[in-house]
Amino acid sequence: MLDHDLAEAERFENVIRRAVQRILLDPDPGRFLQWACAQLPDLLGMNETGLDELEQKRLANLLAMAIWNVIPQPDAAFEVCPIKLDAPCPCGSGRRHRDCCGAGEDELPRLSSDLIWTILLDLLPETRIREALAVQAVPRPLFAQVAERWLEQGHPRRAIALLEPLFAAELAALDAAFEPAIDVLCDAYERLEHWRKRQTFLERLCSEGSHALRAAGWQRRCTMAIDEADFAAAEAAFIAALRSDPDNPSTAVLEITLLVARHQRWRARERARFWAHRLRRIGREHPMVMDFLTRAMHDPQEALVESHADVLDPLLLDLQDWLSLIQSRPLPDYRLDRLGVTAASRLPGQLGLFDDAQSGRADASMATHVVSPVQLRAPAALRLLESSWHGVFPLEKPAATQLVPMTALDPWDSGDWIEQLIEHPALADSLEVLDDLATALYLHPATALPWIGHLLLRPLLERAWSILERSLPLESPHQLPWSAPRNRPALRLLFRRYLRQAEDGESEAAVKTLETLLRLNPQDHHGVRAELMNHYLRDGEDELALALARRFPNDALADLAYGEVLALYRLGRRDRARLVLSTAVHRLPRIPHYLTRKRVKRPRLGAGGSPGVDDQAWRYREAMRDVWEAEPGVLAWLRRLTA
Repeated sequence: MLDHDLAEAERFENVIRRAVQRILLDPDPGRFLQWACAQLPDLLGMNETGLDELEQKRLANLLAMAIWNVIPQPDAAFEVCPIKLDAPCPCGSGRRHRDCCGAGEDELPRLSSDLIWTILLDLLPETRIREALAVQAVPRPLFAQVAERWLEQGHPRRAIALLEPLFAAELAALDAAFEPAIDVLCDAYERLEHWRKRQTFLERLCSEGSHALRAAGWQRRCTMAIDEADFAAAEAAFIAALRSDPDNPSTAVLEITLLVARHQRWRARERARFWAHRLRRIGREHPMVMDFLTRAMHDPQEALVESHADVLDPLLLDLQDWLSLIQSRPLPDYRLDRLGVTAASRLPGQLGLFDDAQSGRADASMATHVVSPVQLRAPAALRLLESSWHGVFPLEKPAATQLVPMTALDPWDSGDWIEQLIEHPALADSLEVLDDLATALYLHPATALPWIGHLLLRPLLERAWSILERSLPLESPHQLPWSAPRNRPALRLLFRRYLRQAEDGESEAAVKTLETLLRLNPQDHHGVRAELMNHYLRDGEDELALALARRFPNDALADLAYGEVLALYRLGRRDRARLVLSTAVHRLPRIPHYLTRKRVKRPRLGAGGSPGVDDQAWRYREAMRDVWEAEPGVLAWLRRLTA
């Protein structure tokens, strides 16, 4: 029912647009009415209603007169020029208009002037828009539409000059019609990096505006905080927006956005159901919001993507379509080429990692077993496709363990590689290609939005995981050393999968990915041992934490060195904890200073986080102090032993 109502509304607006276009091309009322009687019945689908031809023409004539009588005429200084009742009827009958086509004037539908102006501003050329503004014909709330057009054309200063005077007067007198102007003005400030002006403007709105404008200001502040992942500030701004205008449909969309950003998808579905019921009950059923809420009840991430579809990069939408097409593709069979001689592949001083995924993993980690280093090889037909792919995809592979290459090239400047994907769905079988697509998504600013990452990046990473599980099941004795270049796309995809899972709050799945990555690449070029140690300690898996620390003795990472200390302390092995702490302090002396103090000044952070320096200590504090603080007595014990 809702989809039908939206379709009917779009159809009616399209009819009005066609009529306005006709008037702009030929501003003669007689010829317009003739055109309308001939065209509008088909455009409105009157044939499907069972009306006879005479009644269809009568209704078309009434609608045409209603449009003509409210449209501002560009050649008349944008004044409305309605057909006068005593004038000759423009249909050419020779009778007065009141005795001819105007006889049914009481039945004329009432059309919104704002609707007509919205269409008119979309169709008029720039010179005509300037004329309309000069004679003050454009309704003030619709300045936002003009300013947005200028912003899209790269003229943010022009947009600001148009909109700032709207908000110069008393803000309490402005109603909800001015909300779009708030968004466009803030966008223009952002384009010019006028952060202080934007902040001052929003603070004014939130303190001096009408209920609707205060809500709009807080909503904007909430979305800004979401973009910065400052969810405490986002929550506070959302509550303020809700208090300012409790029944505002936009607040419903904002709450779903905030919940999805915080990875509370089940809660987002519940609140979508609540808001749909509430808005229906109070009679504020905005069609687009209700459509969004209906979709969000089932999949809030997809609902958010669809609600932003008109402003999203079309290439992202093309990629989404391709992802939906390749979901049912069977998984490919990768060959495993041996590297060197099959042997116990160990780094000096390292032990194996938890090969038994069930109970007793820590004991299993002490076992010695034969492993075989291999490299992945795609099927021959797929390698041919990869060669043509590398001819169109513009980026090189990232250097070392970086996730994006150091380049100024933007892969989204051209859609050639998207066309290649659509033409060859089998490219979805290639780990090389999946790795490139993940790199491209990392470089697209829209993927900072969690729902974009969920719908586009996540499927790529899960397909890569499935391909690797098929090629290298858990019981497999094979390893994929990073030193073999063919293995790097797979290992990079695994690390990206972990990052995505961690961001989505999927701790158990993230641990499984880390363990797999460390099993396949025991030299651990990505430093996942630190992430894994911290996960174990957060989950109370102290024995696993100790087994991991024993696998990397004398490690330079604070997470391993001090993680072992915490695990020993929690297991009651204080003497051993004291010995391990002595070694850790000798190698990384700054950590206790940053861990034991409630407040500590943030150091100037460098890029590398070299062992023993203040920025490494600060980063460890940020990551793990809450875990240390949760263990009774440990910080006092640490302070006493390191004073």
